[in-house]
Amino acid sequence: METYRYSTPAGPSYNPRMNEPTRVLVVDDDRDLRALVADFLRKHGYAVDTAADGAAMRTALTRGHFDLIVLDIMMPGEDGLALCRALRAQTSLPIIFLSALNEEMDTIVGLELGADDYITKPFAPRELLARIRAVLRRAHSLAPVHRNLANEHISFAGWRLEPTRRELHDPAGALVSLTAGEFDLLLALTRNAGRVLTRDELLDLTRGRSAGAFDRSVDVQLSRLRRKVESNPAEPDLIKTVRGGGYLFTAHVTRHIANEAP
Repeated sequence: METYRYSTPAGPSYNPRMNEPTRVLVVDDDRDLRALVADFLRKHGYAVDTAADGAAMRTALTRGHFDLIVLDIMMPGEDGLALCRALRAQTSLPIIFLSALNEEMDTIVGLELGADDYITKPFAPRELLARIRAVLRRAHSLAPVHRNLANEHISFAGWRLEPTRRELHDPAGALVSLTAGEFDLLLALTRNAGRVLTRDELLDLTRGRSAGAFDRSVDVQLSRLRRKVESNPAEPDLIKTVRGGGYLFTAHVTRHIANEAP
């Protein structure tokens, strides 16, 4: 399997590469659009590479690091949805979809696959620039849940969370059953402990989307998660609700990461 090199935001302590511009990879089969987007972003200080298809994208990713991918959906051969799915299996690299498909369901499908944003064609270059800046701000300020770190485990209040194995053990050592959504939510909260996370931020972290129509799903999952990790879900000690703000994980968290590059 190919290994992609990319920049991975790691939460509030993330430090961007010093003295290097943000690197963007633009993947689109339209040569004119690739050139237009690349030229525009370069004028605004970004380092930009381009690729015409999935094969060229993979070659670029194996040769250099990138901070974000702008990915067209409708391309010959592997389409953008398939490429996004493959990327998400390996990386948390931010992805912005470009597409001529503008139905609401098309957007939902793209975001469900893990894209961080979705822009329909035709679009103004300045809109793309604003979206890129917004996605990078979110990525650089929050610790994502889809970053795979070797031998990582997280401890809090006697509990042990193992992201690689996707397991949660209670203070007695028993395995606690969590749905995929509950696990991702707990991982987002523990990796950003001590910070108030809004519903939108939790959706961004766990599902890669900034939707508002789906924000109640966070409340439902939080309620179910509390029943599994709180001694008294009616008066939670670990996951506090901040009125008008969101949710706060209050327990002291210790992260152990073996063999992580500095």
